[in-house]
Amino acid sequence: MSYPEVDFLYLNEDDMIAAGVQDMKGCIEAMEEMFKLMKLGDYRMGGANGNSHGSMVMFPKESKFPEMPVDGPDRRFMAMPAYLGGKFDMAGVKWYGSNTANKEKGLPRSILMLTLNDKDTGAPVAYMSANILSAYRTGAVPGVGFKHFAKEDAKTLAIIGPGVMSKTALAAAVAVRPSLKTVKVKGHGKKSLMTFVDHMKSLYPQLDIIPADTMEEAVRDADIVSAATSSPTGDPSLYPYIKEEWIKPGAVIESTAALRFDDDFLIHRARTVTDNIMLYEAWESEMSPDAYNVVPIPAVKVEDLIAEGKMNSDQIDDLGDILLGRVPVHRKDGEIIIYSVGGMPTEDVAWGTMVYRNALAKGIGTKLNLWEKPKMVV
Repeated sequence: MSYPEVDFLYLNEDDMIAAGVQDMKGCIEAMEEMFKLMKLGDYRMGGANGNSHGSMVMFPKESKFPEMPVDGPDRRFMAMPAYLGGKFDMAGVKWYGSNTANKEKGLPRSILMLTLNDKDTGAPVAYMSANILSAYRTGAVPGVGFKHFAKEDAKTLAIIGPGVMSKTALAAAVAVRPSLKTVKVKGHGKKSLMTFVDHMKSLYPQLDIIPADTMEEAVRDADIVSAATSSPTGDPSLYPYIKEEWIKPGAVIESTAALRFDDDFLIHRARTVTDNIMLYEAWESEMSPDAYNVVPIPAVKVEDLIAEGKMNSDQIDDLGDILLGRVPVHRKDGEIIIYSVGGMPTEDVAWGTMVYRNALAKGIGTKLNLWEKPKMVV
């Protein structure tokens, strides 16, 4: 970039696809590198602790201002900033608005954009459509867990919640465990469940993809369980529940959303792994007590149990430590691993940077000019 002129690359959704945003194998590799950098400390996220998930704007249930939005299912705005070092060496922020009512307009629930910025000047280098990017990085992070924790010959995958996140989690599972033969899918509505099953069958004809009527039916005999359910928060007794006796020894259970287990199982027999332990510690600090009532991911429940003195902090393993060889991949034979995925802006910056650089190399996208020379310089 030749300052003071500032140009940046705009990438729409078709540009992102052409630039390889759907390369799941490459995305998983980028996530692995990102986790290693994070464990070494070569990153920053929001907040004073540098580990905040982001800043969220939520709306009141009622407002005296007629133009102000009011609360509704998944209605919010959110900014998720981060810097990631190493080979990425990029700052950025994902910004999105979310509203379940969007579906009535033919829109996705959330509409996401990612801005990448020069780390020194703050000047934009790219502005890109981020719905597919976010979906793929969200699937790739579970994929890292499947790659390292699941049995090499894993045959059966259970999907809890047949939504967008489960589509890419399935793509990740297939990428790292081609041995998979059967996929059992548990959903709420029959129509959405069968739409998911039929679509996945068209993408993966080698798999036997079948609906499951109950959580028990889905989880039993599964080598991998991937849970991404949309559930109201506030009352953990309403979160989707998995009973210990349903779980196959040696299974890995990945959760990107609400999921509940018995406390005794979490405390005494399950192995908890997080994607970034400091994210969960930040949530516990920001939302204590009972952070699990607000963030319904299993590792948040474990943090609550630690705060209550019922568990110790050494009962949680961090994925970065495992990838760096500081902690064994498996601590004992037949262990059941509950792998919590919180979602972080470093993931968006990591994969967004790789796709942006690929777009540059292939001449994809539209160059836009911010200014040739700024009119105001302070």
